[in-house]
Amino acid sequence: MYPVSRLLVTSTMNCSSGMFRRTMTDPYFQQLFADRIGGADYGKGTDIYKFEKIKRAKRQALADHPDRELVDYGIGENDSPADESVRRQMAEEIHKPENRGYADNGVAEFTQAVARFMQRQFDVELDPVTEINHCIGSKTALSMLPACFINPGDVTLMTVPGYPVAGTHTRYYGGSVFQLPLLPENNFLPDLTSIPADIVQKAKLLVLNYPNSPTGRLATEEFYTDVVEFARTNEIVVVQDAAHVLLTFDGPPRSFLQTPGAREVGVEVHSLSKGYDMIGWRIGWVCGNSTIVQAFSDVKDNSDSGQFIAIQKSAAAALDDESIPGRIRQKYHRRLEKLVAILQPLGFQCQMPGGSYFLYTRAPGGVEGGPSFESAESASQYLITEHGIVTVPWDDAGAFLRFSATYVAGDEAAEDRLMEETASRLGGVEFTF
Repeated sequence: MYPVSRLLVTSTMNCSSGMFRRTMTDPYFQQLFADRIGGADYGKGTDIYKFEKIKRAKRQALADHPDRELVDYGIGENDSPADESVRRQMAEEIHKPENRGYADNGVAEFTQAVARFMQRQFDVELDPVTEINHCIGSKTALSMLPACFINPGDVTLMTVPGYPVAGTHTRYYGGSVFQLPLLPENNFLPDLTSIPADIVQKAKLLVLNYPNSPTGRLATEEFYTDVVEFARTNEIVVVQDAAHVLLTFDGPPRSFLQTPGAREVGVEVHSLSKGYDMIGWRIGWVCGNSTIVQAFSDVKDNSDSGQFIAIQKSAAAALDDESIPGRIRQKYHRRLEKLVAILQPLGFQCQMPGGSYFLYTRAPGGVEGGPSFESAESASQYLITEHGIVTVPWDDAGAFLRFSATYVAGDEAAEDRLMEETASRLGGVEFTF
């Protein structure tokens, strides 16, 4: 006889998250899921992630209006493949027997190319052996760095809106997240002086992201100076996510590591996804304080076996070609300028971002003589269902919409047609703000 606890029958039992009723259809392991992902209630929630809501609304809009093409400003990834020279390099590297094995913590060709890039681009000198390590995209680095520092009860300070991965893994390790809202009145920079003393005392990490996604704002030299002083005074580690740094439009790109003292308090995470059109290649790096880089490397060594060596070597070739990010930056700058020129006459209070390929603008509160919107999400749903225009809503720090310049368009004429279509669809709508 099997024990009753293993039978797929309706039963009530105690579990770590409280009373749990297992139904006829629940597998025995339903009660075994870790609390960090929902415990015994895993998979039973009814909340729908906003991107899933967008997908559903898109499908419905296409079903209701099969002859109306979606104008999709919701795409959050580059619309072009990697540069032809990088693809050629990759085609050569995959045939070399020496590239077949595990990369573990990386190959010298890549970290040396990173060191050259950081010196050339930011005048930051790094030791390629001790102060740089590759990652399988910046997302994996942001997921691993909390493992280096967070114990139960510790706090990670994170800006909102923002990329949630470091916060998710902080919670996995029993920590908590304290959110720092990015508000227009603070130029979309976090107010470090507003953090309660008891939170500061428990904080281990401060995660930043500039140029910021989704606000498109830049960090100033003065802000980074304040961050270094804040981190040193309160003994907090800084993780600066620089994924969009090469898409800087207002002045030259700035690295956190250019700031005096930055290397004493933290690291910077880079990616070739945005600046080099290498989204799916999953290659980036962590650089800065050598001890923190070593800690990341130790966690990484127990989490993956390194990115394919052929990709690392192709990425090294990309980093040595200054012309590639210049062309990509020019394209998205042009597209964003066109988008601002279209949206401003429609009433949207938007301006060119300082960086990234996102335009972050306050959501309308409604339509004159029509529906009102209680949130950015409801405004986004209206634009999709009524006009076939896709945006991404953010309600974390006020109601804002994110328009992405990564829509698919083969040339400038196609871009212009998309702008004209947007103006045509929304031209008769009188938004209220």
